[in-house]
This record gives sequence, C-alpha cells and structure tokens, in this order.
Amino acid sequence: MSTKPVYVTQPQLPPLEEFMPLLAQIWESRQLTNSGPFHQRLEDELCKYLGVPHIALFTNATIALVTALQAMRVTGEVITTPYSFVATSHSLLWNGIKPVFVDVDPQTLNLDPARIEAAITPQTTAIMPVHCYGTPCDVAEIQRIADTYNLKVLYDAAHAFGVADAAGSVLNHGDMSVLSFHATKVFNTFEGGAIVCKDAKTKQRLDHLKNFGFVDEVTVVAPGINGKMSEFNAALGLLQLQHIDAALQRRAEVDARYRAWLADVPGIRCLGHGGVQRHNYAYFPVLVAAPHRRSRDELYLALRDTGIYARRYFYPLISDFPMYRNLPSAAAANLPVARRAAEQVLCLPIYPDLTLEDQQRIVDIVRAGA
Repeated sequence: MSTKPVYVTQPQLPPLEEFMPLLAQIWESRQLTNSGPFHQRLEDELCKYLGVPHIALFTNATIALVTALQAMRVTGEVITTPYSFVATSHSLLWNGIKPVFVDVDPQTLNLDPARIEAAITPQTTAIMPVHCYGTPCDVAEIQRIADTYNLKVLYDAAHAFGVADAAGSVLNHGDMSVLSFHATKVFNTFEGGAIVCKDAKTKQRLDHLKNFGFVDEVTVVAPGINGKMSEFNAALGLLQLQHIDAALQRRAEVDARYRAWLADVPGIRCLGHGGVQRHNYAYFPVLVAAPHRRSRDELYLALRDTGIYARRYFYPLISDFPMYRNLPSAAAANLPVARRAAEQVLCLPIYPDLTLEDQQRIVDIVRAGA
C-alpha cells in the first residue's frame, strides 16, 4: 500500500519539454513583463476558452480583488459571505470598505440571497458573493436584489474556472468576476489571477490600475498598484490551456468514484454541484456529522496520521478572525448555517493524478468511522 503524502490538491503541470521552447523565447525577447506577447496571447485564449468578453491578467487573485473594487469605485459597506478564504474580506479592508456578513445557503454554502435584503443599509454599495467550491451562486436572485437597490456585484470566482450554467460561463454574471490561478487551482500559472469584465473601457481602466496607473511614460491617471502577470506565468498558462480539458475529465472521474464509494456512509454528506451545465470539480467537500462515529476533527486527524492531508476548508469562518469578529454582522447568532458548515466540512483530496490506490485509502479511512 502507498504511504506517500496525499494532499487536497496538487499542481497540474505541463510536460517540461513543452515549456522549454517558450522559456527560450522569453529569454531571447528579453521582455519579462509589462504585457508582453505571452501575456497578450493568454488573455486572448482565455477569453475564447471561457466565453467571456474581456479579461485582465493579474499577479494573483488578491491583488485582482483589491483592484476590481477600486475600478468599480466601491465604498461604504459590502455584503459578503463569512464562508470563504480570508482574501475575500481582506480585499475589502484594504480598500477601507466595511464587510457585512450574511449567512449561507445550507445546500450550496454560497451567500443566501434570502438574507441579503435585510442587511442592506444606506451605506451599502455592493454585494460580493463567492462561487464556493465552484458551485454557482443564485446569480439571478442576487442580480435582482442588486438592480432593485442599485448595488454593484463583484463575484469572487476563485474556484469557478470553466464553470458554466444555462446562460454560459458563470463569470459573465455581475459587474466583474475575479479568478485565481494559484498553484492549487484547477487552472494555474504557478501564481496568478484575472478579472473578467464586460467592456473595453473597463478593461483599459483595469490595465492602468494594475500598472501603477500609467497610461504612457509620462502620464499617470490613477493611484494604481503593481499587479502585472509576468511572461513566465503567462507562458505556463498557455500550456495549461492545452491540457485543461483532459485534467477536468480526470477530476470528474475522481469525483464520481467518491460519490459512489461514500454514498452509503452514515454521517457523510457529499455536497452537490448545483445542477450546473459544466462543473470543474475543483474540490470535494463533505460534511461530517452524526451518526458518523468520528467528529470532523477526529476524521481530519485520522487521515493526517496516515499521510493524507485533507483540509477543513473553510474553518474558521472569516468572521471569527480578530479583524472581523467585533463587527455586528459577525455575531455567531447571525451566521448559524455558515458556522455549522465550518464545524463539519472536510475537503478530501481531488486532482487529476490521484491514484485509485490512494483514493481507496482515503475512502477506507472515512468508512472506518461509520
């Protein structure tokens, strides 16, 4: 039996022999950054693959979130979820914006639209939902609320690369969507991110903001930041696109095996995909509760003891961290569904190269506690 460590996800990398010719081109051109040819090509190819009108590449998704909020001129208060990675809310604080936490839907663990309107105040200017685990939010209802109250919508779509609903790419909903291309994501450029927007004028503003606000050598139009993606990362992304469909297919197979093998395990609930047209199988979250004999943390430790590094993703809630927990919206009584999910969730390993043997090891440990 294999004893090598198994992590929640492992970076999907193209063959090294495919990358070396591109690396040689970068070396020869001496253009390492500042919207070089690989950067431009990757933006074009991603627009085609994802079915979006405009995309601006960034050095990472956190800088992209910070910049998107600036480009949208969001101020005051923003309604968001406590059940996410901390970068979601941190991007608000970096912009001097107050996060207002709203509970999540028990089925999807996405922001619950039924709770949004009660949280709106005269200071609310936007809604910032997360497509958690790649499962789309209730985009129609969120947009209805936004339109009714004249609010902007920025989607944290870090998990949603390639996900599509009946209308096409989920990235086209809202005013903007932000993607993550971190090494642990379905599609990665080692480090990276992107903003999807609807028109060329907004794309131009994003390009200015990610390059210190420069328009040309002597003209600065905004207090921008250094958020540019390098040619090295962009070249890697171009190669990843050539392999992404095969990787998604293998992820789907891992997902299907988990669902079949865990279907009859008492106390283990596999989260659904929300009936999407196309999923990316970015994560495999389960909720652990009675009558499973182990608590979530006991199962987490049992897996770690055998070299399987599952992740309690997301635990703790963002609202529990020191910079947020004194906000009125962070009160535990305000977030019962999110809190219960954070106490029960465990993401099991899922990636294209996960072997049958290792997946069976994981399932056997989960079943042993039933």
